[in-house]
Amino acid sequence: MKDFGCFVEYMPESEGLVHVSELANFRVKQVEDIVKVGDDILVKCIGTDERGRVRFSRKAAMEEREKEQGGGEAAPTAPAADEAPKS
Repeated sequence: MKDFGCFVEYMPESEGLVHVSELANFRVKQVEDIVKVGDDILVKCIGTDERGRVRFSRKAAMEEREKEQGGGEAAPTAPAADEAPKS
C-alpha cells in the first residue's frame, strides 16, 4: 500500500499498480478506505506505463461487471465530499 495506490499480484512474482484514482468511481482519500493488504479485488488491465509496468483499474472492472450483470448503465459517479452541493 502506498498513498498513491496499491500494488496487486496478478501472477506469481508479477505485480501491477492500481492508482488511487482507479480504485472507485468517487474520490478516495485513503487507499485503506477501499482495500486492505491481503484483499482479493477485481481489477482490469488498462495498459502499461512508459517503463512497461502494468496498470490496473478496480473502477473499470466494477463498471464492466455492473454493465454485464445489470445490462444497463454503470452506477453514477458520487461527488467528492468537498464537491457536494451545500444547502
